[in-house]
Amino acid sequence: MKDIVALCKRRGFIFPASDIYGGLNGFWDYGPLGVELKNNLRDRWWRDMVIAPPLGPDGTPVNIVGLDSSIIQNPKCWEASGHVGGFNDPMVDCRESKKRYRADHVFVLIPKDGEGHAFAFDQDAEDVEIEKRLKKLSRGKSVADFNKEVLDQVPLDMFSNIIGPDVKTAGTLTEPRQFNMMFHTYVGATASEDNKAYLRPETCAGIFLNFKNVVDSSRVKVPFGIAQIGKAFRNEVTPRNFIFRSREFEQMELEWFCAEEDVPMWFDFWVEQRRAFWLSLGLPKSELHFLDVDKADLAHYSSRTIDIEYRFPFAAPGFDELEGIAHRGNYDLTQHQEFSGQKLDYFDQAENKRFLPHVIEPSTGLTRGVLALICQAYTVDENRPSGVYLDFHPSMAPKKAAILPLTAKDKHVPTAQKLYLDLRDEFVVDLDIKQNIGKRYARQDEIGTPYCFTIDNETAEDHSVTVRDRNTMAQERIHLDKVKDFLREKINGRS
Repeated sequence: MKDIVALCKRRGFIFPASDIYGGLNGFWDYGPLGVELKNNLRDRWWRDMVIAPPLGPDGTPVNIVGLDSSIIQNPKCWEASGHVGGFNDPMVDCRESKKRYRADHVFVLIPKDGEGHAFAFDQDAEDVEIEKRLKKLSRGKSVADFNKEVLDQVPLDMFSNIIGPDVKTAGTLTEPRQFNMMFHTYVGATASEDNKAYLRPETCAGIFLNFKNVVDSSRVKVPFGIAQIGKAFRNEVTPRNFIFRSREFEQMELEWFCAEEDVPMWFDFWVEQRRAFWLSLGLPKSELHFLDVDKADLAHYSSRTIDIEYRFPFAAPGFDELEGIAHRGNYDLTQHQEFSGQKLDYFDQAENKRFLPHVIEPSTGLTRGVLALICQAYTVDENRPSGVYLDFHPSMAPKKAAILPLTAKDKHVPTAQKLYLDLRDEFVVDLDIKQNIGKRYARQDEIGTPYCFTIDNETAEDHSVTVRDRNTMAQERIHLDKVKDFLREKINGRS
């Protein structure tokens, strides 16, 4: 991960937010290449969900419409959804270090003889030395098993005897208390509790709030879906693993409304569709895992959830969540109907009945998807000058091609500029003139450009260019007039 993070900053994919001021933990900026990669993934999801949605079980296209709802909504909606009262984690504060930890993520290791001080370690800390020390103190057992074994032995009054994760003296930790993860703000001129509002912790709420508006204004009939892509905000206590867990992130969510009796069919349908989506972008089957979430771990609104997990480097050899597909029942519409006093039921004219549809929600983090694509693409190759290359699926690559005049001579550059202008209306291409050709190839390898077209001395004679394949480094000559067709076939037709 350290190498990937370094590459992302060096080549302009992702920077720490406010970098010149030392950054701000949990916030990230997407550079010139990062924003292209993120937009590619976003646009592909939108195309597959809204513009050209899949064929349903009956062979006809499913009906999905789009939405872009406000980040700040009436605060009553968050009371209805349960976020105000229930979006909490148990937290422990350290009076000395001023740091805050999730209580259920702090390992408390009790001395074997029960005497002396207990030691606490932050599970979320990215520190190899802490992991080694934990294993040593746990006397050969896995850290997780050892912690599970001893955690129940720590009474509240023992917190005065615990040495916290970042201090050397005992008694600095507070007892666990609940901490709401929503960012709050104030709407209007006065900052009072009456004007308090929240940044949305998830994008789906805006879909449920607009369910009636969409039904009344659009020609949609159950079953149908509403899709949304947008920013969400969670005041994570310990943002970690680069952009995997951050405080500001983007989600791509679909709420699929259907009759209760059709839930099993549609649930299986969307699991398969989402599997196919990630495979089509170059994430191999071997790196994906489908976790049928245990009932004890389900969200309170869900009766079934399948997590699509990816083998991120920080989770290997295990997996971590990339996307969740949840059956939310009709919990959300029921809650908002009760709290708002507005009827949100759907009238089925064919059946002549009213009901609150059930919901299946495929929800993925756009920024987590970007991280998965980068991690999967990162390929070490000691046989090339760059040492690594990014093996992006061509449709996801930030730059589809690079136009490289062999030298900065007058007879090479004008032809390169003309080819660049001819391609840029259809493809995101890079005109790279400076440095020797080897260094430019290395740069394009590191940013994941699938093809490089080099204009050389022969170009003026036969109107051909050398095309270099990123993965194989193989080269061939093609005519200038065939470059656009070549890219169309490779970018759009390559699986």
